[in-house]
Amino acid sequence: MLLDMFAVYAAEPNREDPLASLTIGERPEPEAPEGWVRVAVKAASLNMHDLWTLRGVGIKPEQFPMILGCDGAGVLEDGTEVVLHSVIGDPEWSGEETLDPKRTLLTEKHQGTFADYVIVPKRNALPKPKGLTFAEAACMGTAWLTAYRMLFVKSGLRPGQTMLVQGASGGVSTALIQLGRAAGYRVWVTGRSEEKRALAENLGAHATFESGARLPERVDAVFETVGKATWSHSMKALKPGGIVVISGATSGDATAAELQRLFFLQLRVVGSTMGTRDELADLLAFCELNGLRPQIGTELKFEEAEQGFRAMLEGETAGKIVFTR
Repeated sequence: MLLDMFAVYAAEPNREDPLASLTIGERPEPEAPEGWVRVAVKAASLNMHDLWTLRGVGIKPEQFPMILGCDGAGVLEDGTEVVLHSVIGDPEWSGEETLDPKRTLLTEKHQGTFADYVIVPKRNALPKPKGLTFAEAACMGTAWLTAYRMLFVKSGLRPGQTMLVQGASGGVSTALIQLGRAAGYRVWVTGRSEEKRALAENLGAHATFESGARLPERVDAVFETVGKATWSHSMKALKPGGIVVISGATSGDATAAELQRLFFLQLRVVGSTMGTRDELADLLAFCELNGLRPQIGTELKFEEAEQGFRAMLEGETAGKIVFTR
């Protein structure tokens, strides 16, 4: 008989009031099948994906109750400290895992990391760099990996070129700022408030602007996670031949694709989703080589999860929200 463990989970989907589905209680401890490992979770970070799970987006109704948390860091049963890669692919797939049509994330099919224990395929547990705390390492597998892929795999930018990050304070945005500065790009950022713009400058942005502001010149690339609220500005901000790399649309789909601008200026729009295990390994090495540490805006105990979820729902973020033991 399985023992119970502490967990933060979605009891059922609730599209209109996602926090009403958030439950702090107990769930059965997982057992690792062959080829999988059990990880004692030390820290896990909150992502927008967790709010979507509470709403029932990207998850079938029969998958509930679902333990939340799609990335984290912890310890294997032999004492090895690890960072988790949350993209779980089909064992039969031989290509890049982000293109696997049967791929899934933790919390979509498999139980997540907001618990005492989580199980993942053995290859999804990567060694944690000694220079990162568990809380810092817990930011790497989703937000920082997404930013790394956008910058270094998808954008085609060269050091010295100018990048614009739409939105100053979210997990992916803060990662883009820090990674871009370390890689030698000129980093510009938009932010809704003076406080958010100041955060971006503290993280290394060369210049910050109010949302929608006219820029001093056009940029080589725009990094989009906002969508509808910033899309037109993103398109207008690009040099001829420039690129928009988009990994999210938190404010909804753009109302217009700006197709005339797209073809006339020969702009490029590229989608980017998460990243591969190898890219996560490279990200961890890049951070260790450059002494990069993720911006943690709020660190809470797992028992205080509702406070963190509420802050994310209301847009009150200043970097990553992390839950720890």
